[in-house]
Amino acid sequence: MKISELIYSIKIQDLVLPEFQREYVWTRDQAKKLMSSLVKDYPVGSLLFWKTNNPPELKNYRGNSANNSVHQVILDGQQRLTTLYLLITGEIPPYYTINDISTDPRNLYYHLGTGDFQYYQAVLMQNDPLWVEVVNCFSSTSNIKIFNLVANAPDEEKLDLASAYLERLTALTNIRNKELPDLQIPSAASIEDAIDIFDLVNSQGTKLTDAELALTHVVGKWPQARRVIKEKIEVLKKREFDFSLSFMTRALTTVVSHRALYETIHVETKPKLMAGWDKLSNILDYLVTLLPASAYVNSTADVSTTNVLIPIIAYLSQHNGKFPNELNLNRAIHFMYSALTWSRYSGQTDQRLESDVSVVFKENNPWDKLIDALIDQRGRIKVTPNDLEGRTAGHPLYYMTYILAKANGAIDWFNGAPLNSKQTGAYNIHSHHIFPTSYLYAHGYDADNHLHRKIVNEIANRAYLTADTNLAISNMAPEEYLPEIETKYPGALAKQFIPMQPELWKVERFPEFLEARRLLIATKYNDYLQSLMSKSVKVKGKSISEIIELGESNNLEFKSTLQWDIVQNRKNKSLRKSVLKTIAAFLNSEGGTLLIGVEDNLHVCGIENDLILMENSPDKFMNLLATLISDYIGVEYADLVKIDIEQVQEKDICRIEVDRSLIPAYLTFEGQKEFFIRMANTSRSLDLEETVKYINAHWA
Repeated sequence: MKISELIYSIKIQDLVLPEFQREYVWTRDQAKKLMSSLVKDYPVGSLLFWKTNNPPELKNYRGNSANNSVHQVILDGQQRLTTLYLLITGEIPPYYTINDISTDPRNLYYHLGTGDFQYYQAVLMQNDPLWVEVVNCFSSTSNIKIFNLVANAPDEEKLDLASAYLERLTALTNIRNKELPDLQIPSAASIEDAIDIFDLVNSQGTKLTDAELALTHVVGKWPQARRVIKEKIEVLKKREFDFSLSFMTRALTTVVSHRALYETIHVETKPKLMAGWDKLSNILDYLVTLLPASAYVNSTADVSTTNVLIPIIAYLSQHNGKFPNELNLNRAIHFMYSALTWSRYSGQTDQRLESDVSVVFKENNPWDKLIDALIDQRGRIKVTPNDLEGRTAGHPLYYMTYILAKANGAIDWFNGAPLNSKQTGAYNIHSHHIFPTSYLYAHGYDADNHLHRKIVNEIANRAYLTADTNLAISNMAPEEYLPEIETKYPGALAKQFIPMQPELWKVERFPEFLEARRLLIATKYNDYLQSLMSKSVKVKGKSISEIIELGESNNLEFKSTLQWDIVQNRKNKSLRKSVLKTIAAFLNSEGGTLLIGVEDNLHVCGIENDLILMENSPDKFMNLLATLISDYIGVEYADLVKIDIEQVQEKDICRIEVDRSLIPAYLTFEGQKEFFIRMANTSRSLDLEETVKYINAHWA
């Protein structure tokens, strides 16, 4: 079919585009190469159409697609056809809107002397009339006058030049008469057949990404999906969260299929897709409110990758779209920060997301296992000063340092407003060089030296300020402006981890300044993440059922038994230590609650087997426990421990409330004396040196 006929068919919507097709994604270079190939009469491939009187949902179709009239649906070639329509008519094809054209090639120019194609460049073209706009060449009102172009040429050359220019212009405009071979899928084919052929053909052209292919399958079953998702993207963008279509497709896949691999959504039905979208839409509304308030993430610009939100979305989809309690929220934030810091998804993205999402859907409290997987990958999650050395903007720790500053209550050095507030223009924060670059380059550092540039631009030489403050400081020496800031806003420097020794603010001490600040940032980072895991949950006044839902924490632990060995199916006195060390750790920390008869996975198993050993007497069980506490920890702690037995799900649960002790508590079991404290949701034994330091810090 001739190109002119194809364009006319598009114009009157005889040739239509299905909704499942992606938007115009060609680069300007691809458009330029297409035109160059056509002018040179090179082959540019065939087109694939599907004739059907029962088409899928069509993009921007103005007629009635369900009136049994035959439509020619474009399955392959829409990028080429769109390019030709744009450049020959100067208009946007009816199946698109201006927002669907991410790269507009209509400022392409053609040189009548050389036959070269280039996009408009003022310096190159403004004094050379042989550069003509391609769109203008095809226009019925074209003002290209060949003989005007040769007016200044010698008379003997004018005719030859005019002929050459006209020949090149004709070669371009004759593109309209070129035939592009087209193939037809028979009308008997189903929508599923059409999509399968579409997939196959596109795998050999401008290949669809896995996300684009997944969305194609979604739209094939739910035609409005692409439009609905893009509308949501625009809504969220107004709240500073700019999610890509790929991210949204991954998130939808996760919610619907409980998997992270794009391909798993191909087989899902329209009802499941629509229900999953409703759930995801609510989750995203919740997250864009929650993340600024609880995680100091005010926009997608605050994180190095949005993939880190996929496991969180998976978790929320299992818990009615919200975190059930503060503990689970804190652990999710802890995981998010750790995954960002250690680039969990920078490589093997699909495999790691698939693994992590699988953990989320299998576990009630998945965060510890996700952290374990991260440790297996990286070896550790604690940050050391060396991790910051030589790191510059763009590194995950750059984003995390900004988040950490906001969490630390950092304020702008110009107006005193918190960085986490819109007063500061929180979405337009600048990264300020504490030792300005021009100042350092004027004092011995070489801008042409790669190692020097890394040092000058290191994270440890960055603070986060508004544009006004950044400009006001300009290239001032730190020893000049830092004292003024500290005088105006006491504590403002420390909130951004600035070493407070003024001698380090001198340029000759810059390496020592960086070293000191790396240590401050690393220490604050580790302390903050540890605090997320160590935050106590509110237990008092809650029923056992409510407590179980909270999951284990710094002040809450579950044990399945006191002394009944489930594996060996017999009494085992050595198991008593597990309960006693938790009680000792609570005494030495901030107190806590221990439930016996509840497994780590929150399953209520009860203490029936323990009671059998006590002649089914709850009183004898509680008396035994009180005796064990007195004998192995000390009688002086008896008043700090309250023991009760309550029924949950028709099973007996022992509830032990422990208050903080005013003196250190040791556990002496089987001749071994140990000192335990709570760290996150575990009881940890300290060695002698650690014990002395802890006691001096808490009771001295």
